[in-house]
Amino acid sequence: QVQLVESGGGQVQPGGSLRLSCTTTFGSFSASWLYWVRQAPGRLLERLAGINPSGGATSYAQSIKGRITATRDNARNTPYLEMTDLKSDDTAVYYCARRGTGAERGPGTQVTVSS
Repeated sequence: QVQLVESGGGQVQPGGSLRLSCTTTFGSFSASWLYWVRQAPGRLLERLAGINPSGGATSYAQSIKGRITATRDNARNTPYLEMTDLKSDDTAVYYCARRGTGAERGPGTQVTVSS
């Protein structure tokens, strides 16, 4: 059974930074693209980033490009999402997912940007 569990969220002031992690338990991790998506209150799921199996290629949503960096550690079966210069509009539940649509994702971690 594929499992993904996100961590690292919390409350941060505007301009702050966070690093999200995602513990995964599927055997094909190192051969799989992985994605980060988020869902803000009252809004649709939004794909933020994708990272290829080796970690050598990434793609980012234009809305947040320049403020996020997706990486992965295949030895630990763990992807990461670094976020900087956080804004109130970044308040959302953040998920790692096996599909770019957000399907096969974990339970999420809440990020709240507020002063």
